[in-house]
Amino acid sequence: MSKKNNKEFTDLGLGTKTGSKNYRALNKDGSFNVRKVNVSFFEGLNLYHTLINTPWYNFLVILLSIYFSVNIIFASVYLIIGIENLTGFNVTNLTLLQQFYEAFFFSAQTVTTLGYGRVAPIGFIANVVAAIESLVGLLAFALATGLLYGRFSKPSAKIKYSYNAVIAPYKDIKGFMFRVTNPLKNQLMEIEVNVSVSFKRENSDIRNFYPLNLERSKIVFFPSIWTIVHPINDESPLLNFTQKELHEKDAEFIIILKMFDESFSQTVYSRSSYKAEEVLWNKKFKYIIEKD
Repeated sequence: MSKKNNKEFTDLGLGTKTGSKNYRALNKDGSFNVRKVNVSFFEGLNLYHTLINTPWYNFLVILLSIYFSVNIIFASVYLIIGIENLTGFNVTNLTLLQQFYEAFFFSAQTVTTLGYGRVAPIGFIANVVAAIESLVGLLAFALATGLLYGRFSKPSAKIKYSYNAVIAPYKDIKGFMFRVTNPLKNQLMEIEVNVSVSFKRENSDIRNFYPLNLERSKIVFFPSIWTIVHPINDESPLLNFTQKELHEKDAEFIIILKMFDESFSQTVYSRSSYKAEEVLWNKKFKYIIEKD
C-alpha cells in the first residue's frame, strides 16, 4: 500500500479497535452499528427520538395501542365505580360486556373532549374520573400532534445508494466508484461528499482511516444521479491492492453526503458504507439516463 503524500488518520469518531471479524462501523442505512451496555433502560431512553425516527407503520401502531389502552383503562374504572354513575342507559337491561363497551365508548368521547351528550357522568367520583380523563386526552393529543408535525417537518435526505460499489477501469488507471441518486422531486443544491476507507493493521485489531481524494467532491445541483469516483493513482491508499487483500484487511468505505434542501431551507446529511464484499471488481455502472 502506498503511503506517498497520503494523509493517514486513526479515527473518525467510530473507534480504532475492532474485536471481531467483518467489523462494520456504519450500516447501509446510515445508522451507527453500536450497542451500548451498562446503561440503564431509562437513562438510554429517548422517546422523542424513537417516535420521530421509527417507521410510519410502527408509529401508527404505537398511537393506536396507546389510544385503546387509555380507553380500556378508564372504561374499567367506570365499571369499578359503577356504571349506574353514567346516565343515558338502563343498567338492568345490559350484560357486563354491554356495560363495558358502553363505558368504553363514553371514555372515547371523553378523552377526545367530544361528548355527544347521550351519556354523562353523575356523582362526584364519576365526574372526577371524567375530568382526569379529559386532561389526559388533551395532553396526549397535544403530544401526538407535535410528533406528527415533527415527523412531517423533519429534514431528511432520502438519498439512495447503489447496492454495490465497483473498482473498474477509469481513464488510464482504475477507480473506486459508487452511484447515488435523488429519487424525490425536491431541489438539492451544493452537494458535498466525503469518502474514507478504513483498514486493519498488520496482525492487529487496530484500524487506520484514510481520506480518499475524489474526481469531484462537490456539485451544484443534484436532480438525478451522480457517480462518485476515487481515482486509484499513486496517492491513493488503494494502490496495488487486490480483491483478496481488500478482504483480508476487512476494508470499509464510509460515505458522508452534505447538501442544502430547498424544501426545508436546511442543510441535510446522508450516510452509508460499503464493505469489501460489496465492492465488485472489473464491473462498470450502466448509463441509465435517457434524454427525450
